[in-house]
Amino acid sequence: MRTMGAAETMKDEEKSPEFLRRLGLMDTAFLVVGAVVGSGIFLTPGIIAAGLPSPGLLLAVWLAGGLVTLCGALSFAELGAMYPRAGGQYVYLREAYGAGAAFVFGWGFFGFIMCGGLAALAVGFAEFFGAFVPGLSMGTPILHIAAAGLSYTLSAGQVVAAASIMLLTLLNTFGIRAGIAVQNLLTVFRIGAVVGLIVLGVAFGTKTGGTNFQHLFPGGLSFPGLWRALGLALVAVFWTYDGWYSVNCTAEEVRNPERNIPRGLALGVGGVAILYVSVNVVYLLALPLEKIQGVTRVGVLVTTSLFGPGASTAILAVIMVSVFGCLNANLLFGPRVYYAMAKDGSFFRSMARLSPRFRVPTRALWGQAAWSAVLCLLGAYQALYEYMVFALLVFFAATGLAVFVLRRKRPDVVRPYRTWGYPAVPAIFIVVCLAIFVSILAAQPLKSAIGLVLLGAGMPAYFIWRKRPSRETGPADKGVGTGTDLV
Repeated sequence: MRTMGAAETMKDEEKSPEFLRRLGLMDTAFLVVGAVVGSGIFLTPGIIAAGLPSPGLLLAVWLAGGLVTLCGALSFAELGAMYPRAGGQYVYLREAYGAGAAFVFGWGFFGFIMCGGLAALAVGFAEFFGAFVPGLSMGTPILHIAAAGLSYTLSAGQVVAAASIMLLTLLNTFGIRAGIAVQNLLTVFRIGAVVGLIVLGVAFGTKTGGTNFQHLFPGGLSFPGLWRALGLALVAVFWTYDGWYSVNCTAEEVRNPERNIPRGLALGVGGVAILYVSVNVVYLLALPLEKIQGVTRVGVLVTTSLFGPGASTAILAVIMVSVFGCLNANLLFGPRVYYAMAKDGSFFRSMARLSPRFRVPTRALWGQAAWSAVLCLLGAYQALYEYMVFALLVFFAATGLAVFVLRRKRPDVVRPYRTWGYPAVPAIFIVVCLAIFVSILAAQPLKSAIGLVLLGAGMPAYFIWRKRPSRETGPADKGVGTGTDLV
């Protein structure tokens, strides 16, 4: 006969379902690749090349971006293996600096960075989708309202963007295996398409005799001008690698996280870097640097040059699917951050609940979808994302520094993986993040100031959340400390 205490314990367990550890090594690596590879590699190289005077520097900056990102991944790997819980950076910042610092990150992540990024991806998908279905393009208005000197126009493409978010959210509510199965399928397609472009591009491109590489690093370049050009290019490259930390947010659903998180991060980031550098080699094999400088749809230009006009439709389809897959990956891992916040009592309590059947944070998924869809329909996502993008660099640097802080603050915590190359590797990541942050402040002081105001608004919100009634099971119940509150 069970005691009353045992019965109550069983009821509590039934009320609080746990995440299921279903993600293996390839799932984690594919999630990293899937969250990174979208439209960037097909659109940004021409813009990046515009400020660089030689093909060698273009390849060097893409390689440097990959190496810096790998430094970040190796740093995050130590933290992820230490704290294999849902939430990623939110958890690490909380453990290193306290609940206040973690909340400010989560505030910016949900309100502007992640949801703004999801809206941008969804609109990007709609733009390419409109190339195949013109009646549903961004240029097809379906509603126009004008009142009090203000006007609002809703396009069919915006509706497609919002619908794509809702569709993928619905898919991800059926469990991590459903979401990751679709993600793996889309990632395999993207990797196959990019590898195919590389192989065929090298085969066709080498017919030029490699003349476009004759002057890799021409002399006569002034150091100050060159340093500024490389810095600006690295900023754009760094954002093209964004999303690599996705596996850290889903750490509570990874099997053998002490092994699979570090390996998945290294495989994923390393694989993306190889793909990115190789694709840029193909671009330069096909066309000289001056022909791709400033071109937005450089992938379309190059494939048309290599394979003829008919190839443009194929590459547009590849880009569309790539953006759709990237949207799914980012949509999948973001809600795990809000879940961790809610478990701490620092966000909507309903987001701390997992579906009893599918073991995913369903309400966090739908909350994210609702705000992202609103941003799509209002067209406000781009401004919000640009205002806050600098903040992500500060949080990156702070998380890299958390490796040092926690080694000093929590020396007794088990570290299944220790950052390779410590202390140089995390230090490189921190310095580069701060350098890019300073360059953004200098280049966009007004946007950065607005972003600081938006981010600062998180502090009053934090105190409001803290005054709410007793919270649900927090991180301490899971064996994870809450850190010292610095606020």
